[in-house]
Amino acid sequence: MANLKEIRNRIASVSSTMQITSAMKMVSAAKLKKAQDAITAMRPYANKLTELIQSLSGSLDGDGQNPYTQQRGEENILIISVTSNRGLCGAFNTNIIKETLRLAEEKYAGKNVEVMGIGKKGSDILSKSLTLKSRHDAIYDDLSFGNTAEIALQAVDAFAQGQYDKVILVYNRFKNAATQLVTSEQFLPIVAEQNTAQQVSGDYIYEPSQAEIVNELLPKSLKMQLFKAVRDSFASEHGARMTAMHKATDNATELRNQLKLTYNKARQAAITNEILEIVGGAEALNG
Repeated sequence: MANLKEIRNRIASVSSTMQITSAMKMVSAAKLKKAQDAITAMRPYANKLTELIQSLSGSLDGDGQNPYTQQRGEENILIISVTSNRGLCGAFNTNIIKETLRLAEEKYAGKNVEVMGIGKKGSDILSKSLTLKSRHDAIYDDLSFGNTAEIALQAVDAFAQGQYDKVILVYNRFKNAATQLVTSEQFLPIVAEQNTAQQVSGDYIYEPSQAEIVNELLPKSLKMQLFKAVRDSFASEHGARMTAMHKATDNATELRNQLKLTYNKARQAAITNEILEIVGGAEALNG
C-alpha cells in the first residue's frame, strides 16, 4: 500500500485536475449556447436556399449551362475536412479524420484524392497520409461568412477550372450537446432534383431569365453551404467538449473519493500499528 504522503499528493493532483475540467465544462457550455443559437437561426435559410437551387438547376434546359452542375468522371477528388484547432473534445476530431481516410482509401481508392483542411487537428493528422491542398487554421479566430466564403471560392474555382471532378464536405453536424453526427455530403457538382423541375417551372416567372438567376445564386448557395457546415462543426465542438469535460469531472470525482477512502484506510492502519507498538513496548517493560 502506498504511503500517506503519496496518496495525499495524488488526491491534490486529482482535485486540481477536477477543477480544470469543471471550469472548461462551464466555458464550453457558455460558448455552446451562442454557437447553437447561431446554427439554429441560419439552418432554415441555408436548407431552403440549397433546395431552391437544386430545384432550379433541375428545371434548366440543356446540358453544361453552368460549370457547377457539370457531371464528370470521378478521377480527381477534393475532400473538405472540417475539424477544430483544439482537442479535449472526445472523439470529435477523430471521427472526422476516420471518415476522411475511409473516403480516400475505400470509396475513392485508386483516385487522385486531395484534402482541404479546416482546423489544425485534422490538417496535422491528414497531412501525414494524404495530399493536403491547403489548410485554414485561422478561420476560428474570426468565424464569419466573409472568411468562410474565401475558402469556398477556392474550392469552387478549382472545380470550375476542371482541377477536381467532385468535392466532398465532411463535418460534424450538430444535433444536441451530447450528439454530433458525422456528415459526408457532396459539395460539387450540385445535384439537380429532376422530380421537382416541372413544379418549379410552373410556379415562378423569372426575370431576366432562369439560367441567369441560377448562375448568380449558385456561388452564394455554395458559400452558404460551407458556412453552415463550419457553423455546425463549431457548435458540435463545444457540445463535444462540454460532454467530455463533464465525464472527466465525474471520473475525477470518483477517483478522488476512492483515493480518500484508501488514504483513510492507510491512516487507520498506521494508527493501529502505532498503538500495537506502544502496547507491545509497555508489556515488555512490565515483564
